[in-house]
Amino acid sequence: MIRRNLPMIRAYQELYLSRAQSALGEAFDYAINTCNISGNDFVKMFVASSVSKRMENGEPTYIAGKSGIDIVIEIVTETVGKQLAIEQHECLERSQAYWIGWAVAFYQWYSGRKYSEIFKAVSYADLQKLYYTLHEADIMKFADIMDARVKEYFADTNLKRLRTIYGITQAELAKRSGVSLRSIQLYEQRNKDINKASADALYRLAKTLGCTMEDLIEK
Repeated sequence: MIRRNLPMIRAYQELYLSRAQSALGEAFDYAINTCNISGNDFVKMFVASSVSKRMENGEPTYIAGKSGIDIVIEIVTETVGKQLAIEQHECLERSQAYWIGWAVAFYQWYSGRKYSEIFKAVSYADLQKLYYTLHEADIMKFADIMDARVKEYFADTNLKRLRTIYGITQAELAKRSGVSLRSIQLYEQRNKDINKASADALYRLAKTLGCTMEDLIEK
Protein backbone atom coordinates (compact mmCIF):
# COMPACT_ATOMS: atom_id res chain seq x y z
CA MET A 1 0.00 0.00 0.00
CA ILE A 2 1.36 3.42 -0.97
CA ARG A 3 1.71 5.45 2.20
CA ARG A 4 1.55 8.93 0.74
CA ASN A 5 -1.82 10.58 0.68
CA LEU A 6 -1.95 12.53 -2.57
CA PRO A 7 -5.16 14.26 -3.73
CA MET A 8 -4.92 12.83 -7.22
CA ILE A 9 -7.42 10.86 -9.26
CA ARG A 10 -5.41 8.11 -10.93
CA ALA A 11 -6.31 6.25 -14.10
CA TYR A 12 -6.76 2.95 -12.31
CA GLN A 13 -6.91 1.53 -8.80
CA GLU A 14 -3.82 0.53 -6.86
CA LEU A 15 -5.22 -2.99 -6.89
CA TYR A 16 -4.06 -3.36 -10.51
CA LEU A 17 -0.73 -1.58 -10.10
CA SER A 18 1.44 -4.63 -9.54
CA ARG A 19 0.01 -6.32 -12.63
CA ALA A 20 0.66 -3.24 -14.75
CA GLN A 21 4.21 -3.07 -13.42
CA SER A 22 4.82 -6.73 -14.16
CA ALA A 23 3.43 -6.39 -17.68
CA LEU A 24 5.63 -3.44 -18.58
CA GLY A 25 8.64 -4.98 -16.85
CA GLU A 26 8.21 -8.17 -18.85
CA ALA A 27 7.73 -6.12 -22.02
CA PHE A 28 11.02 -4.27 -21.56
CA ASP A 29 12.84 -7.49 -20.69
CA TYR A 30 11.48 -9.39 -23.70
CA ALA A 31 12.05 -6.55 -26.17
CA ILE A 32 15.60 -5.82 -25.04
CA ASN A 33 16.99 -9.16 -23.88
CA THR A 34 15.19 -11.55 -26.22
CA CYS A 35 14.35 -9.50 -29.30
CA ASN A 36 17.61 -7.53 -29.11
CA ILE A 37 15.87 -4.19 -29.54
CA SER A 38 17.95 -1.42 -27.98
CA GLY A 39 16.53 0.25 -24.91
CA ASN A 40 16.37 3.64 -26.63
CA ASP A 41 14.62 2.20 -29.67
CA PHE A 42 12.06 0.32 -27.61
CA VAL A 43 11.28 3.44 -25.58
CA LYS A 44 10.65 5.35 -28.82
CA MET A 45 8.41 2.58 -30.13
CA PHE A 46 6.52 2.30 -26.85
CA VAL A 47 5.88 6.06 -26.58
CA ALA A 48 4.81 6.28 -30.23
CA SER A 49 2.39 3.37 -29.91
CA SER A 50 -1.22 3.45 -28.77
CA VAL A 51 -0.25 0.92 -26.08
CA SER A 52 1.39 3.58 -23.91
CA LYS A 53 -1.75 5.74 -24.06
CA ARG A 54 -3.98 2.79 -23.24
CA MET A 55 -1.86 1.91 -20.23
CA GLU A 56 -1.93 5.55 -19.10
CA ASN A 57 -5.71 5.49 -19.36
CA GLY A 58 -5.93 2.30 -17.32
CA GLU A 59 -7.58 0.14 -19.95
CA PRO A 60 -8.08 -3.25 -18.23
CA THR A 61 -6.83 -5.27 -21.21
CA TYR A 62 -3.46 -3.51 -21.06
CA ILE A 63 -2.88 -3.23 -17.33
CA ALA A 64 -4.23 -6.60 -16.31
CA GLY A 65 -4.98 -8.69 -19.39
CA LYS A 66 -2.07 -8.78 -21.81
CA SER A 67 1.33 -10.25 -21.02
CA GLY A 68 4.49 -8.26 -21.57
CA ILE A 69 5.23 -10.40 -24.62
CA ASP A 70 1.80 -9.62 -26.08
CA ILE A 71 2.48 -5.95 -25.50
CA VAL A 72 5.80 -6.06 -27.35
CA ILE A 73 4.29 -7.92 -30.29
CA GLU A 74 1.54 -5.31 -30.56
CA ILE A 75 3.98 -2.38 -30.25
CA VAL A 76 6.33 -3.72 -32.93
CA THR A 77 3.47 -4.55 -35.29
CA GLU A 78 1.92 -1.10 -34.85
CA THR A 79 5.07 1.01 -35.06
CA VAL A 80 7.31 -0.96 -37.42
CA GLY A 81 4.78 -3.03 -39.32
CA LYS A 82 6.62 -6.30 -38.71
CA GLN A 83 5.67 -9.55 -37.04
CA LEU A 84 8.08 -10.84 -34.42
CA ALA A 85 9.24 -14.37 -35.12
CA ILE A 86 11.15 -14.90 -31.89
CA GLU A 87 10.64 -17.66 -29.36
CA GLN A 88 8.59 -16.49 -26.44
CA HIS A 89 9.63 -17.10 -22.87
CA GLU A 90 8.60 -15.82 -19.49
CA CYS A 91 10.90 -13.61 -17.44
CA LEU A 92 11.82 -15.71 -14.41
CA GLU A 93 13.90 -13.08 -12.63
CA ARG A 94 14.24 -9.33 -12.65
CA SER A 95 16.76 -8.17 -15.21
CA GLN A 96 17.86 -4.56 -15.44
CA ALA A 97 15.43 -4.04 -18.34
CA TYR A 98 12.60 -5.63 -16.34
CA TRP A 99 13.24 -3.32 -13.39
CA ILE A 100 13.22 -0.25 -15.64
CA GLY A 101 9.82 -1.10 -17.11
CA TRP A 102 8.49 -2.11 -13.68
CA ALA A 103 9.70 1.08 -11.98
CA VAL A 104 8.56 3.44 -14.75
CA ALA A 105 5.08 1.86 -14.71
CA PHE A 106 4.90 2.65 -11.01
CA TYR A 107 6.01 6.23 -11.49
CA GLN A 108 3.53 6.82 -14.30
CA TRP A 109 0.69 5.61 -12.09
CA TYR A 110 1.96 7.51 -9.07
CA SER A 111 2.56 10.82 -10.85
CA GLY A 112 -0.22 10.70 -13.42
CA ARG A 113 2.22 11.92 -16.05
CA LYS A 114 2.26 10.70 -19.63
CA TYR A 115 4.91 8.18 -20.62
CA SER A 116 6.01 10.58 -23.35
CA GLU A 117 6.75 13.25 -20.72
CA ILE A 118 8.61 10.82 -18.48
CA PHE A 119 10.88 9.58 -21.25
CA LYS A 120 11.57 13.13 -22.46
CA ALA A 121 12.93 14.00 -19.04
CA VAL A 122 14.73 10.72 -18.33
CA SER A 123 16.39 8.60 -21.02
CA TYR A 124 16.81 4.85 -21.00
CA ALA A 125 20.51 5.37 -20.26
CA ASP A 126 19.59 7.53 -17.25
CA LEU A 127 17.35 4.75 -15.96
CA GLN A 128 20.13 2.20 -16.39
CA LYS A 129 22.32 4.32 -14.10
CA LEU A 130 19.56 4.51 -11.49
CA TYR A 131 19.20 0.74 -11.48
CA TYR A 132 22.49 0.10 -9.66
CA THR A 133 21.57 2.19 -6.62
CA LEU A 134 17.80 1.86 -6.56
CA HIS A 135 16.74 -1.60 -7.75
CA GLU A 136 16.68 -2.93 -4.18
CA ALA A 137 15.49 0.31 -2.56
CA ASP A 138 11.98 1.44 -1.65
CA ILE A 139 10.18 2.39 -4.87
CA MET A 140 9.36 5.78 -3.38
CA LYS A 141 13.04 6.72 -3.56
CA PHE A 142 12.83 6.15 -7.29
CA ALA A 143 9.64 8.22 -7.46
CA ASP A 144 11.28 11.12 -5.60
CA ILE A 145 14.28 11.15 -7.94
CA MET A 146 12.03 10.96 -10.99
CA ASP A 147 9.93 13.84 -9.68
CA ALA A 148 13.05 15.98 -9.36
CA ARG A 149 14.29 15.06 -12.85
CA VAL A 150 10.93 15.66 -14.51
CA LYS A 151 10.36 18.98 -12.75
CA GLU A 152 13.85 20.12 -13.70
CA TYR A 153 13.25 19.21 -17.35
CA PHE A 154 9.83 20.86 -17.47
CA ALA A 155 10.94 24.03 -15.71
CA ASP A 156 8.18 26.08 -17.34
CA THR A 157 4.63 25.69 -16.15
CA ASN A 158 2.26 23.82 -18.42
CA LEU A 159 0.47 27.10 -19.10
CA LYS A 160 3.63 28.86 -20.28
CA ARG A 161 4.78 25.86 -22.30
CA LEU A 162 1.42 25.51 -24.09
CA ARG A 163 1.10 29.26 -24.62
CA THR A 164 4.58 29.36 -26.17
CA ILE A 165 3.77 26.43 -28.45
CA TYR A 166 0.54 28.16 -29.48
CA GLY A 167 2.55 31.27 -30.29
CA ILE A 168 0.77 34.05 -28.40
CA THR A 169 1.84 36.51 -25.73
CA GLN A 170 0.45 36.68 -22.21
CA ALA A 171 -1.50 39.80 -23.17
CA GLU A 172 -3.02 38.10 -26.21
CA LEU A 173 -4.00 35.09 -24.12
CA ALA A 174 -5.63 37.36 -21.56
CA LYS A 175 -7.60 39.20 -24.25
CA ARG A 176 -8.80 36.04 -25.99
CA SER A 177 -9.60 34.05 -22.86
CA GLY A 178 -10.99 36.77 -20.63
CA VAL A 179 -8.65 35.69 -17.81
CA SER A 180 -6.78 38.68 -16.37
CA LEU A 181 -3.23 39.32 -17.53
CA ARG A 182 -2.07 39.50 -13.90
CA SER A 183 -3.49 36.05 -13.15
CA ILE A 184 -1.76 34.56 -16.18
CA GLN A 185 1.53 36.14 -15.12
CA LEU A 186 1.21 34.80 -11.60
CA TYR A 187 0.29 31.32 -12.82
CA GLU A 188 3.33 31.20 -15.10
CA GLN A 189 5.62 32.47 -12.33
CA ARG A 190 4.22 29.85 -9.93
CA ASN A 191 3.25 32.67 -7.58
CA LYS A 192 -0.36 31.58 -7.91
CA ASP A 193 -1.43 27.93 -7.99
CA ILE A 194 -3.23 27.17 -11.23
CA ASN A 195 -4.46 23.92 -9.69
CA LYS A 196 -6.70 26.10 -7.49
CA ALA A 197 -8.00 28.20 -10.35
CA SER A 198 -11.74 28.23 -10.97
CA ALA A 199 -13.12 25.74 -13.44
CA ASP A 200 -14.30 28.66 -15.56
CA ALA A 201 -10.80 30.17 -15.78
CA LEU A 202 -9.26 26.81 -16.66
CA TYR A 203 -11.92 26.20 -19.28
CA ARG A 204 -11.34 29.61 -20.89
CA LEU A 205 -7.56 29.15 -20.99
CA ALA A 206 -7.81 25.60 -22.31
CA LYS A 207 -10.32 26.55 -25.00
CA THR A 208 -8.10 29.40 -26.18
CA LEU A 209 -4.97 27.22 -26.29
CA GLY A 210 -6.70 24.24 -27.87
CA CYS A 211 -5.87 21.87 -25.02
CA THR A 212 -7.74 20.15 -22.20
CA MET A 213 -8.16 21.61 -18.73
CA GLU A 214 -6.12 18.72 -17.38
CA ASP A 215 -3.19 19.74 -19.61
CA LEU A 216 -2.89 22.98 -17.64
CA ILE A 217 -2.79 21.33 -14.22
CA GLU A 218 0.61 21.02 -12.56
CA LYS A 219 1.38 17.49 -11.38
